[in-house]
Amino acid sequence: MKIRHPEKINKPINPIKKKPSWIKSKLISSKEFFLTKSIVNQHKLKTVCQEANCPNITECWSKRHATFLIMGDTCTRACAFCNVITGKPNPLDSLEPLKIASAIKKLNLKHAVITSVDRDDLIDGGAKHFYEVIIEARKQNPETTIEVLTPDFLRKGNAYKKVIEAKPDVFNHNIETVPGLYRQVRPGSRYFASLELLKNTKKIDKNIFTKSGLMVGLGESKDEIVQVMDDLRTAEVDFLTIGQYLQPSAKHHPLQRYYVPEEFDELKNIAISKGFLLVSSSPLTRSSYHADEDFAVLQKNRINKTNAQSIS
Repeated sequence: MKIRHPEKINKPINPIKKKPSWIKSKLISSKEFFLTKSIVNQHKLKTVCQEANCPNITECWSKRHATFLIMGDTCTRACAFCNVITGKPNPLDSLEPLKIASAIKKLNLKHAVITSVDRDDLIDGGAKHFYEVIIEARKQNPETTIEVLTPDFLRKGNAYKKVIEAKPDVFNHNIETVPGLYRQVRPGSRYFASLELLKNTKKIDKNIFTKSGLMVGLGESKDEIVQVMDDLRTAEVDFLTIGQYLQPSAKHHPLQRYYVPEEFDELKNIAISKGFLLVSSSPLTRSSYHADEDFAVLQKNRINKTNAQSIS
């Protein structure tokens, strides 16, 4: 049976705060949006855009940009901020790598983002499945850069190394919140285990860009956010996303406050000063929001820098 966050059934109701004027999703209904939707449905794929009720879905899908959710739509954990279903997952779909690769080709994606639910029920946490999806996606789409957003593979030993072996262009794992809130927000995860995963990824393959994301509005302080930035830079993380937590329902973790746009700008400037190569910080920023455009800008800047150095 699949239920949403059973551990919250007997918890107090947390009223949802009214959204301020600066948090407005772009509602775009276009041919491209429906084309993306038809390709996703045709291949019977899941996307985090749908499962997590992403506020940017119409904007991204109108650009043919969808974040593929592999290994099913049912998570083995019940994070207090997340709207994905919790329960016993179905067996893995052995044809999923082919389906994902085909969808990437039909959407003509220059940059593909692939994520998953937590699969603590699997011996390797799904690392081998990630590997197979990346390999097949690259086989059918050699010019497409690939970004993965992985779970933490907690207590799965060196299973995560299988994902790194497939050499994704970007290895993303979200830290989500400050360590002081982990017990309430991410009870099944461990802050320093997530940091270690990111640190080890960079240590194993320096050519892979590492990335992480942070939500604000859960009850953290500015000093705690800055400390997380420092921890991520110590782990040599390259990219950082910062977005507003939007409470999915009255039974999820309560939203403490909405950050104003100027605060997101300030956090971006702090992060850039600490050495992150790319920083996306805004109320509606999510892990894969504008990921394709941001990565293209980074590649262009690297090429220009290389050319300038060769001329000099």
